[in-house]
Amino acid sequence: MKVLVVGSMNADFTIKVPDFPQPGETVTGNEMLIASGGKSSNQAAAAALLGAEVILVGAVGSDYLGSKLVSDAAARGVDVSRVRHSYTEATGTALVAVNADGENTIIVASGANAGLSTGDVQDKDLEDAPVVVMALEIPMSTVVSVAERASEAGARVLLNASPTQDLPGPLLQHVDVLVVNEGELAQLLGDHPLPPSWEQRAERLQNLGVRSAVVTLGAKGSIVLDNTAGGPTVTHIDAVPVEVKDTTGSGDAFLGAVAAELAAGLSLQEAARTGALAGAWAARSQGAQTSYGTRAEIETLAPTLGART
Repeated sequence: MKVLVVGSMNADFTIKVPDFPQPGETVTGNEMLIASGGKSSNQAAAAALLGAEVILVGAVGSDYLGSKLVSDAAARGVDVSRVRHSYTEATGTALVAVNADGENTIIVASGANAGLSTGDVQDKDLEDAPVVVMALEIPMSTVVSVAERASEAGARVLLNASPTQDLPGPLLQHVDVLVVNEGELAQLLGDHPLPPSWEQRAERLQNLGVRSAVVTLGAKGSIVLDNTAGGPTVTHIDAVPVEVKDTTGSGDAFLGAVAAELAAGLSLQEAARTGALAGAWAARSQGAQTSYGTRAEIETLAPTLGART
């Protein structure tokens, strides 16, 4: 089975700072690092490095940055033949600040990503029931349409509902696995605070039409909520203890690994375990795709990982 990633490609401009600036404040950082990013491009690279057959459908500008994004993705094993070069929009960019604790803030200029449409996905892309992966850095109308087409074609739809925004009801009916962080989950459920138990949260998601979900919790690991067996099953995947240098792209490494494992036929719980390894490996180094590991590399962290139901 293959992984079809539909979504964003950005050039990341990253500066490490002692702390994030307050409104009206200027802080001094170190030199700027320019690297390939974008949630979907990151996820495609992470999945390909684990051995999945990955096709990326995206859009970049006809500029140096666009060429760099495409060549970097290809170097990591991603099929980039379906990436479109726009002659009217520049390549998407992201301004990333990373503080001393490895946390980040990100501002994205969509550029060519804003023009990605359902027409960029061909019917043949959906053949053979791939795992279709999308995030929300492209137009919502495109996400909804591609999810519907993929579901009708028998594909498995994996949606990373990030950056946070309201999700149309019809979209969730076509999503097999939803991946969110705890804040995104709260917005989706409209609960502040969230229901106290994970079983209750799983039931609320089930009422919205969500079959299964993975909720990432940063240093606390992740929670797999599976509603496919009649009742909610809750599995906690522990975080992997590593020295964190930069969390930029770690969530995308997690999701790319989940997609690769689902395409290989593993369970969602097993896929989330591999995701924990991939995300932790990425947090050990600066940058997004440049910090991603191969299967052999991330598995060296496996002895430190546990899971419980």
